[in-house]
Amino acid sequence: MSDDIKAKSNPVTGNPLPELETAPKPIALMETVTLVSLALAVASLVLFAWIAGSLSHAWVRNFDFTIRNKVHEYASSALTKWMIWISFIGGDGLVAGAILSVTLFLVFRWRRAAVWMLVNICGTLILDLTLKYSFARLRPTPFFVPMPRTPSFPSGHSLFSFCFYGVLAGLLADRIDSRRWQVLIWTFAVLLVGAIGLSRIYLGVHYPSDVIAGYLTGTLWVSTMVALDQIKKKRRERSMDLSAN
Repeated sequence: MSDDIKAKSNPVTGNPLPELETAPKPIALMETVTLVSLALAVASLVLFAWIAGSLSHAWVRNFDFTIRNKVHEYASSALTKWMIWISFIGGDGLVAGAILSVTLFLVFRWRRAAVWMLVNICGTLILDLTLKYSFARLRPTPFFVPMPRTPSFPSGHSLFSFCFYGVLAGLLADRIDSRRWQVLIWTFAVLLVGAIGLSRIYLGVHYPSDVIAGYLTGTLWVSTMVALDQIKKKRRERSMDLSAN
């Protein structure tokens, strides 16, 4: 892990500098990440606006009911139990996971990771509530569980799972040197986030367009955070270079 890097001394005061959570990245890589993140943010915003503006159109209704009914064809008692459990991981289980992750980050002195996660979750919550009550889309009739009390669009489970598990995977992978473990972490996160979205369609508490909109909102938020973080890093490094000169 890159957190094991030895602390260096400040050349001016002689005091030890805080340990780095992650190894420094090349400037070219940071600039590429910034551009890609901004491009993803713009693309997800455009797609979200397109879906949101088409909710009353016939093609969206046909798409939603076709996918919803197709998924329901595979329903079984055993699969329903699994889907309820997976949905829990994207709901109450996610809340517990967020609290545990921030606590462990602080225990391991990964302060930057803890701040990242706190800002991420708070921003996701604001986005979820603002969008849900702005569009106030009625939910479909559930197949297997009680009707949730909040509006349907976008899917909060999809949004939160994308933002939490996606960011958690990024924070962990960025602090692990093993390429194999990085691939495993990202693969697990992608499969879990996808399964949570599918579970909401299977249980009948969301339309497919709700789930897609949740993922797009998550992409917009996380990409914006990554871009701003990279810009901040770049400015800080320039400032340090000027101070050294």
